[in-house]
Amino acid sequence: MTQRELADFLRVSVPTVERWESGSAEIAGPVIALMDILKRDNRYVEYLELPPRTTPLRLVYYYKNMVCTVIDVNEVMRRVSIRNYTDNLMFRAFGRIDHSTYEDYEEFLESRCFPRERDKMTLQLREFGIPFYDPMLIIEKTHGRMAEDDFRLEIER
Repeated sequence: MTQRELADFLRVSVPTVERWESGSAEIAGPVIALMDILKRDNRYVEYLELPPRTTPLRLVYYYKNMVCTVIDVNEVMRRVSIRNYTDNLMFRAFGRIDHSTYEDYEEFLESRCFPRERDKMTLQLREFGIPFYDPMLIIEKTHGRMAEDDFRLEIER
């Protein structure tokens, strides 16, 4: 694991990792226990790494800064594959569903947008510069953020 990968994994800066490695001061805190666990069995690190992208579109579903679900989509073939990074069903993009369909994916996208039936929806669409209601276009503008939660989506094409 490189310094950058370790820093990303621990959510610290690269200079912090460099200081740990080169400094003479004793490192303390929960990172010691975590590093001991990782030394004994590094399969957990492999589990947490994002898999290589194999489809034209990838959406990463976050709760605050925590990756919850990675959604790989082939829109032409209408195929979706997901990988959940949490056991908490409330934080998973598709809840209990481990093998989602394209219809589940479309429903999920729409759930991260304002409703189709919203009063004065055309004004909102005009504000976003979108000609018609399309959940993916809306999510590209809003990152799937909703007023009532801390979830968001990042899109990779």
